[in-house]
Amino acid sequence: MATKTKAGPTKYEISINGKAATVVEGTYLLKAVMDAGFNVPTLCHHKDLTPNGTCRLCLCEVEVNGKKRLVTACNYPVRGEITVNTSTEEVKKHRKNLAEMYLGRWPNVEAIQNIAKLCGATDKEKYKSELTDENPKACILCGHCVRACSSFMIQDILGFAGRGIKRHLTMPFGDVDPHCVGCTSCGYVCPTGAIQITDDMNNPVDPELIRRHGMKVNAEMATLDKLQNRMREVGTANIVEVMDAYDLLPVHNFKFGKHPDTPKIDSKVMTRDYFTQGAADACWLGCSMACAKAVDGFELKTGPYKGQKVVVDGPEYETAAGGSNMGGFDLDFIVEYNFYCDTYGIDTISFATTMAFVMEAFEAGIITEEHTGGKKLNFGAMDEALECLHEMARGEGFGVEVGQGVRRLKEKWVKELGADPDFLNDIGMEVKGLEFSEYVSKESLAQQAGYAMAIKGPQHDEAWLIFIDMVNNQIPSMEDKAEALYYFPLFRIWFGLLGLCKIVWNDVAPADNSKYPPQEAAKIPEHVENYWKFFEGMTGIPVNEEKMLLQAERVFNLQRLMSYYFGRGTREDDLPPLRAIGPATVEEYLSREERYDKQMKEEIGIDPEGKTVEEKLAITRDHRFKQYNIVLDASYKRRGWDENGVPTIERLKQIGIDIPEVLALLEKPEQ
Repeated sequence: MATKTKAGPTKYEISINGKAATVVEGTYLLKAVMDAGFNVPTLCHHKDLTPNGTCRLCLCEVEVNGKKRLVTACNYPVRGEITVNTSTEEVKKHRKNLAEMYLGRWPNVEAIQNIAKLCGATDKEKYKSELTDENPKACILCGHCVRACSSFMIQDILGFAGRGIKRHLTMPFGDVDPHCVGCTSCGYVCPTGAIQITDDMNNPVDPELIRRHGMKVNAEMATLDKLQNRMREVGTANIVEVMDAYDLLPVHNFKFGKHPDTPKIDSKVMTRDYFTQGAADACWLGCSMACAKAVDGFELKTGPYKGQKVVVDGPEYETAAGGSNMGGFDLDFIVEYNFYCDTYGIDTISFATTMAFVMEAFEAGIITEEHTGGKKLNFGAMDEALECLHEMARGEGFGVEVGQGVRRLKEKWVKELGADPDFLNDIGMEVKGLEFSEYVSKESLAQQAGYAMAIKGPQHDEAWLIFIDMVNNQIPSMEDKAEALYYFPLFRIWFGLLGLCKIVWNDVAPADNSKYPPQEAAKIPEHVENYWKFFEGMTGIPVNEEKMLLQAERVFNLQRLMSYYFGRGTREDDLPPLRAIGPATVEEYLSREERYDKQMKEEIGIDPEGKTVEEKLAITRDHRFKQYNIVLDASYKRRGWDENGVPTIERLKQIGIDIPEVLALLEKPEQ
């Protein structure tokens, strides 16, 4: 009987050796048989690799609608009610004959001997011939290495050549392929030792430990990514539509979190019409995630390379979201500004956030065409935005002013144009002089604090807190948020210290991550352990959460003290603009009026009925700033800083960096 619920896949009741089993549609029969407690011999199967039925040893008898036939269990998907028998006389006869063939060709390979024993095959002479290979580490043509190269590394360097008895493993043209990155995946999955690995390049203490946990990462990327985030297909741009769905995509200088034109720039369009598929990662060829993407043969429409066809590295999520922030819902525009920012050495995020601020200032009448060199910089003015980018690179025109960034533009317009400083500070998305990354943080206190307290500015390293806090509600109390704001930035700093990538930590989660409590699950414990084992395998020094946090906290506090020394490390510097916390304008309030009215009634305890929008805006603003300061207090306390956000001498002693040179940073020079 087939069953299907609204929340889950179709399931079938099947019979395996007379035992009833419930199997999800599409499950390979071998897994179903093993889950039911039965063993089936196999040579070519590997739990982390795509099955291909090469060895034929996992033969089982399957009965469908009264008709029986033999199938290879490893690559037979269950798609209906079936009766399975794993050990009929015919099945055992076939297996024994196959095992004797393998034994005749590779009599001294341990894996073959074990299979022969399971199948009752003892005659080594029956199929002995000139093909017999006495080498105990002979290649048995199982294909593990070929599939690992393709699935894990997306390289396809290894392959088979020849047919029939001449079939053999080789690299292209029978020579060493220069594209091999030395990932050692092939050697790791080889069941016989036919592929030997040399681990002397970086002199790791325990290369096997590194490889074991690295292969766990490879396997998860190959099997889980396609079901979760599709990083291999589209990279980080996979979350454009996700952010829009959760009201988190920045639109028009972070006023709004979604837009009806988002489908024009989402990952579906990028994958279908723009991205080259199936290429290895551009940042490191040995990475199994391969999240970097490129647009090949893109013809530029503006600038010094107009008319030329180029390769564009990206766009990633932040660049695409920068487009929506400027009102540019056109992928050609996003790819073009991506290319020229890369070419000119300009950060796409800072450019987009600054340009969005300029556009809002233009629409508010703070600046006019007289100031912009005749350019009408309304939201969506894509040609004009590109011209500002080119001017910035040439060092001429209004683009030079845009290149100064949000903070300096605010100061300039207040001083020279008499602009309202409160309004500009409310909508100018920068902290410590650094522009905001492309996420709307209004409904996540943890995200707001993560951005504003970040020593290197509100950049995307802190962005994961949105989902932990706002969407999944895994850190409900202020203390929970403070703990997250302590742990996660320190872990990210530790990544940076070791030169490790964060994406293989939390962008693809292991299948059993749900076994942990919510706050622990957010850390992806099994992946955190992988990183610790990488460190231990390389250095020989075991590390755990306490040691990891201590290593990072020393650096983190040193960074904070240096910021303090140079005048950017106190509570005042950790306050974000109003727009990062909540609605800054009447227009914003009205765009989410139902939500804000409900929050006012349920969370603040004030009935919005009969109040003007301006009154409701003031009440919401006051409440949200109070909440923000509470989470700031809790975070300072957890970090061991004083109420002004400065590391205390006591804390510096606790973490072992209370040396004179560090303590001297507490004495700020005369400004």
